[in-house]
Amino acid sequence: MIWEDECYLLSKRKFKENANIINVFSKERGKISGLVYGGNSRKIRNYLQISNKLFVEHNSKNENKIGYFKTELIKPVSPLFFNDKKRTSALISLCSMLSILLPEAQPNKNIYKSFEEFIKSISINNWIVLYIFLELNFIKDLGYDPNLEKFKNSLFNDEIKKIKIDTFTYDVPYFLISKKPPDKIPNYLIKKSLFFTRSLFQNKFFIPNKLIFPNSRILLENYFS
Repeated sequence: MIWEDECYLLSKRKFKENANIINVFSKERGKISGLVYGGNSRKIRNYLQISNKLFVEHNSKNENKIGYFKTELIKPVSPLFFNDKKRTSALISLCSMLSILLPEAQPNKNIYKSFEEFIKSISINNWIVLYIFLELNFIKDLGYDPNLEKFKNSLFNDEIKKIKIDTFTYDVPYFLISKKPPDKIPNYLIKKSLFFTRSLFQNKFFIPNKLIFPNSRILLENYFS
């Protein structure tokens, strides 16, 4: 079985002496794992960086066995932000969560489109706001909607609202409910927002399935202390 597609690199790990097992996020195929022979060579290693956009040819004998990739670089992403700890942490954490939570070989074009739009916009000043809303949309696309809109018309539009979702109580910055972020958001509101979306991820996906939450995502949160 052979197919070709554009994709983003979500994760990689060394396999034997000169190969890697990688996870990629393809628009048409979803999350796919495969072997890259020669993945530790200087030429390939230099562009097998998390979040880079690749062109891959996937070859497997059948759908029940791991296949292998031939890879080419389409667009570098992570190298552009090696000196920016916040953006680098955001890219790594987002790719880690996609790698952990996306089902294998099931396309999700909504998540792919949102991910790609974020990659294209990560250089703008308010990129962290886009990231926060991307996480909220990611949670919805995975099948859980916190339905924040129902709190929009409450009498008190406080900066931070204490709301109950299912059996959990959260402190939620109001701009996440109104979807109207201010031009300048102080760090404490950004951290509150990131803590809220992290809590949703943990309570609805990671803890029930006994999954390890990515440390890179916690690190991103801590940058806004």
